[in-house]
Amino acid sequence: MQLPAAQVAVLEAASADEATSVDALAEATDLPPETVTGAVFELEDEGLVTVSERVDETITLTDEGREYAKNKLPEISLYEAALEAGADDALVSMGQVIGTSGLEGNAVDIALSNYARKGYGQIDSGEITANPDADPASDEEASALESLAAGDGLDDVGVRDQLERRGLLEISETTIREATVTDDGVTELMAGLETAETVGQVTPDLLTGGEWEDVEFAEYNVEADAEQFEGGRVHILRQTADRVKDVLVGMGFQEMEGPHVDADFWINDCLFMPQDHPARTHWDRFALEQPTHIDDLPEDLVVDVERAHREGVGPDGEGYHSPWDEDFARALALRGHTTSLSTRYLSGEEIGEIEPPARFFSVEKVYRNDTLDPTHLLEFFQIEGWVMAEDLSVRDLMGTFEEFYAQFGIEDIQFKPHYNPYTEPSFELFGTHPTTGELVEIGNSGIFREEMLEPLGVECDVMAWGLALERLLMLMYGFEDIRDIHGTLCDLELLRETEVTY
Repeated sequence: MQLPAAQVAVLEAASADEATSVDALAEATDLPPETVTGAVFELEDEGLVTVSERVDETITLTDEGREYAKNKLPEISLYEAALEAGADDALVSMGQVIGTSGLEGNAVDIALSNYARKGYGQIDSGEITANPDADPASDEEASALESLAAGDGLDDVGVRDQLERRGLLEISETTIREATVTDDGVTELMAGLETAETVGQVTPDLLTGGEWEDVEFAEYNVEADAEQFEGGRVHILRQTADRVKDVLVGMGFQEMEGPHVDADFWINDCLFMPQDHPARTHWDRFALEQPTHIDDLPEDLVVDVERAHREGVGPDGEGYHSPWDEDFARALALRGHTTSLSTRYLSGEEIGEIEPPARFFSVEKVYRNDTLDPTHLLEFFQIEGWVMAEDLSVRDLMGTFEEFYAQFGIEDIQFKPHYNPYTEPSFELFGTHPTTGELVEIGNSGIFREEMLEPLGVECDVMAWGLALERLLMLMYGFEDIRDIHGTLCDLELLRETEVTY
């Protein structure tokens, strides 16, 4: 029987008594594994071997997983620091506990996101408690990491999946193919095999010399598995942000740009937010260590804003009668909302005086010291927008939202009255989650107050809003936890498989 050289080598190296893997055959024949795989399937078609397949699963720790196996999981470090601070008896400042825990950077976010989930305690409004009955020694995830680091296996599928979601281990699957010589194969081996000269590809010499008419070409197996490559793609969050920009530009808006780090003056003072407001404490904002303060602020505007805070605006204005300190106004922080861009533009400091009617927007990242949960992150994207015109009403604002959200297939927007220091009237927006049926808060809005606009030099109405881009994705795609699409715990497989909606 005549067979191509690769098939002869593989058949002679295989056994009729036991299955031999492709890798073992490749080593025995000194042929590439892909060549052996093709030869095995061709021999199977000839009835000379049988091919069996099985999937081997390999679990390996990531660098982060090895670090936690060697030291401690961040949530355990946070729990031990909380116990040391007495959080098992009373509420303790979260900043104090984090400071003594030794956690830094992403480890803080990771600890906070897993602390309550594991029953170590509760975190609420900047304070933390510790469950005295919790036992870090029985932490299943920590024990699993130690076992894997020691070279042992992991049988608990739930723990394995959780560690994989956290990016602490990687699971790879390998298809193992094994060949066994059949009775017919043994017969042909005993009768003796001859090597047939075959050609694997057409070359210019074969074509020009006419030899292609006489040679035997090797068969091409179109069913053979090929190596899978995951190409890069634009994140669905960025794609949706671009789509939001297209929609707003189509509605006549212009885009704003500005710094992520800004003075509290632009972030809060210009918004008529009192300096003793709880949202302006160090628990809710991310202040800068270096530099700590901005150098330049428009002097006349500072005077006008301070006057509005102390005395109010107009004959009925009273202001806050609370402390106002210019040094505090100059303090730098990561912006908690992109309304700092709106105050820069409305004041004329960014691009000069803006004449009504005008429409501006931004889709940019903001930073807040929130408690992590399925709808809150420490950093997220805000859809900021405002319209300047004469005689604006709440009806105009509601109509703008209905037109905007309709572009994304969302037509059940609900409104709830709300209080903001910088808008009156004010209301929150809600949409129905397509999977759970629950109402999800998707934004905040209102008509800017005179106490805010008068110091900025604006003499007509301005309606404005701040909408959450991640919440929009929840309504569009049915995501129940924004940590699946954004942040260190995002689900890459979910992002690859989700079809972008246009």
